[in-house]
Amino acid sequence: MRVFSSALLQARLGGVLRGDADKKITSAASLENARADQLSFVVGQKFLQKASQSDAGLLIATQAMADQLDRDCLIVANPHAVFAQAVVLLHPAPLPASGIHPSAIIAEDAHIGADVRIGAAVVVERGAHIGTGTVLGAQCHVGAHARIGAHALLHPRVTVLHGCELGQRVILHAGCVIGADGFGLAWEDDHWSKVPQVGRVILGDDVEVGANTTIDRGALDDTVIEAGVKLDNQIQIAHNCHIGRHTAIAACVGIAGSTRIGAYCQIGGAAMIIGHLEICDRVTVSAGSFVAKDIKSPGIYTSVQPLMAHEDWKRNAAHLRHLDALSKRIRALERTAPNQANNKEPR
Repeated sequence: MRVFSSALLQARLGGVLRGDADKKITSAASLENARADQLSFVVGQKFLQKASQSDAGLLIATQAMADQLDRDCLIVANPHAVFAQAVVLLHPAPLPASGIHPSAIIAEDAHIGADVRIGAAVVVERGAHIGTGTVLGAQCHVGAHARIGAHALLHPRVTVLHGCELGQRVILHAGCVIGADGFGLAWEDDHWSKVPQVGRVILGDDVEVGANTTIDRGALDDTVIEAGVKLDNQIQIAHNCHIGRHTAIAACVGIAGSTRIGAYCQIGGAAMIIGHLEICDRVTVSAGSFVAKDIKSPGIYTSVQPLMAHEDWKRNAAHLRHLDALSKRIRALERTAPNQANNKEPR
């Protein structure tokens, strides 16, 4: 267990400390459950009462919130972001032991940088490059000539297949697969023939990929995930996709092949995006939405039908089947209405 004084936390995190500089902080917790030796944070007026009643020994807050609290506070501009940094200090991730586990299988010509940690049953194939300070958890597989940058963290059972490249400080969570074959098929007479997938996957610096997410290699060109992109668990990104920097994508999203998503986008959980689309920078797609055409202007886009009682849904669905016919009837009426008005005799 790590123990920090309030003053040491302030020195590491920045901000202005108000209160007991010698108070010992051992961990982080929610406002509701924090103890006197724990740290929490408060954002927004709706959490003010919980903060005032919390037993937390130290609160991270803005100046405006701290002025309303008679509590020890670390005053910062962005409490949520600083709290995240504090959690890293107080709750360091468990790492494999230093060095290379005896059960790991490392190709003779693989490059292993300084201070690399390699866990049990890891396989690193020929010509692979593992950068300085990188951690490979148990049972990870790094394919031939794959390159992993410095200070990356691969949790257990991550697969990085041949030729793929990862930047610095990349985090890959358990079970994710980088560089599986894309769904390339050609119809030949009466059956499907596999189209070889010869591109790679390129991940930029500071990319994070969630557990069991899959990113397919390109068919000919590369699949590219730019710097700072954050991907949640169980996402499917198909071959030849390109995702711009600092975009965040929530769980269970499916993105079909050759789609380009811009920078600073946010894609809500379970959204589905068909292939060969262009989505510009700074677009937000609501959870569960179906994206079937290009998005050329920044903004928030939603295509979710609101939840309703099943019987109401059935009635509405019945009307939806007739929308095209109703639209044609309305257009016909609009064409005839002016003529009828012109044919009326004056009173």
